[in-house]
Amino acid sequence: MTTRRRFTLTQYLIEQRRRFPSASGDFNALLLDVALACKAIARSVAFGELGSVLGHPTPEVATSVNVQGEVQKKMDVISNEYFTQMTEWGGHLAGMASEEMDEPYQIPETLQRGKYMLVFDPLDGSSNIDVNVTVGSIFSVLRAPQEVIDSGRDVVAADFLQPGTQQLAAGYALYGPTTMLVLTVGNGVAGFTLDPNLGQFMLTHPDIQVPVDTNEFAINASNARFWEAPVKRYVDECLAGKPGPRAKDFNMRWIASMVAEAHRILMRGGVFLYPRDTKDPSKPGRLRLLYEANPMGMIMEQAGGRASTGEVPMLSVQPTSLHQRIGLVFGSKNEVERIERYHAEPIRHELDNPLFTERSLFRDSHY
Repeated sequence: MTTRRRFTLTQYLIEQRRRFPSASGDFNALLLDVALACKAIARSVAFGELGSVLGHPTPEVATSVNVQGEVQKKMDVISNEYFTQMTEWGGHLAGMASEEMDEPYQIPETLQRGKYMLVFDPLDGSSNIDVNVTVGSIFSVLRAPQEVIDSGRDVVAADFLQPGTQQLAAGYALYGPTTMLVLTVGNGVAGFTLDPNLGQFMLTHPDIQVPVDTNEFAINASNARFWEAPVKRYVDECLAGKPGPRAKDFNMRWIASMVAEAHRILMRGGVFLYPRDTKDPSKPGRLRLLYEANPMGMIMEQAGGRASTGEVPMLSVQPTSLHQRIGLVFGSKNEVERIERYHAEPIRHELDNPLFTERSLFRDSHY
């Protein structure tokens, strides 16, 4: 009996590097450092209460709040330390930025600095950690501005304000029944499963593609009263099922862990919505552009899906601040494009005549 040979993450990156004969290998080495940080986080998460990593980091909960105004869990802090400590020493980075840190993280002067910058959410979905629900890490690699590379100066927030189209790589780690690393280096999307016997990420999903159509959507329905009209219209049509304008039944999912939602969509299709709403007018969305929306947007686009603010492609947005928030819609291409169309159309008001309401006798047969 012959066993199909599987590539390790290292071998996969070597194959990808061959597209660029002049590459130095620093890029691959950085991604392997990131993978090592993800392995360390996976191990800590797996121990759960046995490892004393659950709950808040100190008894003084009020002092453990990140720049987002969110209470930090112990694993938020631990995961952030794994990312910084396991990637700062290699000489590949000019600096880092994290959802958990107010300002950019500087590579110590005693260490060599490189030409890349790393941005990351060290533990996405950490509100689920105490109830043993899937969580993950999200990361993105940018090239440092040439002036930073030439001078070796400390990075500043403005250096990271690059649109998603300039990302060199993006990925996430999923800490669930198995630990997976999903990665794009701009040549499609590949999924790797952590072999606990070897301690290696093995290529198990070589060319992930998001189905263009779906009958599944994910949204936090408790915010329905705050949704803008195009989002409400979209969800109402999905909930109307076969008798409604979409002429098919939809299922709704909500895990409250974006990595878990994204992974399900990559595996079988779907659409995820965390749109801008009126719940807090001071925030133009809930998710972070640099640490969550852009990396996930690159992954989805590279897998044949689509990522959007609801109005414009996510990767085209020019960041204006390090911790900028934004609305996010991603997943199966046809569904995301439909939501964009609804945002582009004039707001439709219900009329008294049922023939001309959204759920009219004239079924939408074009899409």
